[in-house]
Amino acid sequence: MAPDVLTALAAACRAHERLRFDYTTHAGDAVRREVEPYRLVTWGRRWYLLAFDLDRADWRTFRVDRLTPRVPTGPRFTPRDLPDGDVADYVSGRVSAAAWRYRARVTVHAPAEVVADRISAAVGTVEAVDAGTCVLHTGADTVETLAVHLGLLNVDFVVTEPPELVAHLRTLAARYAAATS
Repeated sequence: MAPDVLTALAAACRAHERLRFDYTTHAGDAVRREVEPYRLVTWGRRWYLLAFDLDRADWRTFRVDRLTPRVPTGPRFTPRDLPDGDVADYVSGRVSAAAWRYRARVTVHAPAEVVADRISAAVGTVEAVDAGTCVLHTGADTVETLAVHLGLLNVDFVVTEPPELVAHLRTLAARYAAATS
């Protein structure tokens, strides 16, 4: 990571100046972005820029090692309110979700607050359904990792997709049943 890139990004964040940069997407495409930079965040041994993307009219995270700032910076702006109060949690949730190979929507038979206390933003997000049920939106690179996360919740849950996770959980259930007979 070039220190001059971090310095330029930090300066634009501090001065509330629009930033233009060339960016290489996750798919390897070269694009140009114009953003209102908010903050630099380190997560998973990488630096990320949290910014409001003016073309997409939404908050985005950008890997700093994939961007090249263009100079000069743009006009000053008034910072927007973040969609979530905790910047680090917001970035880690967006970054990890973008990298997941497998995604699952899990109905959990426990209050949303209980489930949210047992996971980090890097594991997923929790949505309340009613006082005793919630939906966990989660993912991982492997179904084995997903199964571990779900097992660590220590509450009842129902998984309907992805089919690979359903099959893996059935295999585990049979294995555990055989281990205790």
